[in-house]
Amino acid sequence: MPKFIINGGRPLRGTVKVSGSKNAVLPMLAATILTKNDCLLTNVPDIADVRTMIGLLEFLGSRVVFKNNRLLINNRNLKNHPLPHERVSKMRSSILLLGPLLARFGSVKMAFPGGCVIGKRSVRAHLNALRDLGAELIETKDWLYLRAKKLKPSKFLMWETSVTATENALMAAALIPGKSEIHLAAGEPHVQALGEMLKKMGAKIDGLGSSILKVQGKKSLKGVKHQVIGDYIEMGTWAVAAAIVPGSKVTITGLNPEQLDSFWSKLAEAGGKFTLQKNQVTVEYRKGLKAFSKLETRVYPGFPTDLQAPFALILTQSQGVTRIFETLYEGRFDYLLELEKMGAKAEVYNEHQALVVGPTVLKGKAVSSCDLRAGATLVLAGLAAKGRTEVDNINYIDRGYENFEGKLRALGAAIKRLN
Repeated sequence: MPKFIINGGRPLRGTVKVSGSKNAVLPMLAATILTKNDCLLTNVPDIADVRTMIGLLEFLGSRVVFKNNRLLINNRNLKNHPLPHERVSKMRSSILLLGPLLARFGSVKMAFPGGCVIGKRSVRAHLNALRDLGAELIETKDWLYLRAKKLKPSKFLMWETSVTATENALMAAALIPGKSEIHLAAGEPHVQALGEMLKKMGAKIDGLGSSILKVQGKKSLKGVKHQVIGDYIEMGTWAVAAAIVPGSKVTITGLNPEQLDSFWSKLAEAGGKFTLQKNQVTVEYRKGLKAFSKLETRVYPGFPTDLQAPFALILTQSQGVTRIFETLYEGRFDYLLELEKMGAKAEVYNEHQALVVGPTVLKGKAVSSCDLRAGATLVLAGLAAKGRTEVDNINYIDRGYENFEGKLRALGAAIKRLN
């Protein structure tokens, strides 16, 4: 497996532009199933998860051209093949094909998706939403199998505020003539971005960003040209790097930083130094960061779970004790065991609660990534650490960050990839 070798202690200086959002582009790719016309997506990040989703669509018969962050796709000749385990096991987001395939063909059959090991992440919210739209679940041991003689518009309550389940329900409702209402919907920026794309394709959608979505679906949708929004999780990642590496000052562009209000609030509470502007933010290293009582992840606009691990690095460099409450997923705290190897002081109470004590001096060690955000966190720790750090299992990082080491090198980091 490839690994990153990092020689820490070098300040990060300059400007970095975030790539297109992984969490936005994957449902957008799934949404192209809803039309037989050409769709052009721009600002598409060239990451492993995008390549995996392209592979799934090509398996179904899509014609795809992907070059220079532009992706042209046509699904006119799509076939409703069952999606076997070897096709969907690499990526949890394969579940996003459930809604659009059901809406277009009246049935869908796929193995249970895989991906990062950060909790069980039940498919119940997806199944309940699609059943409320008229689908029937055919019980099988190893497959998700849904069919419907005719899907119908419906007013229903989501089983939980799930991002991907909301996206599945939204995509399916967009191709059902009539008015549907989705209550307890997720409001993340990438859900809003998917809704804007579906509106361009002909659906009428009100309430994007709120907990109630009103969808006026259509029998057929048209092709679309649409730009993928910037990745606010990547923006937060670069902000953490600048905040913890001595001597750093980094300007991050390509996105409105207001999408991360909860993150900036916590960084300010810790005493971080940053300047927000319309479509960029500048973050500087500052000594004397201070801990606060609690960091708690919540659904949007609360603190994002995908930035819980990176922000814990700031807490390792802050004076005092902070409790972390991970309210969304189990299995998110494995990275703390790796940080302890580097000198961090942390204690995991259970799957949802941990404690970090700072400040500590981080030292370079051999550590292992256990999921996408944990992998990025360990790289950032290596940038701030004294000596040489080796991070393996970096295939996780490749799933969600485009040209990760290249962007870091451009800012002055000493990082290289060994295959």
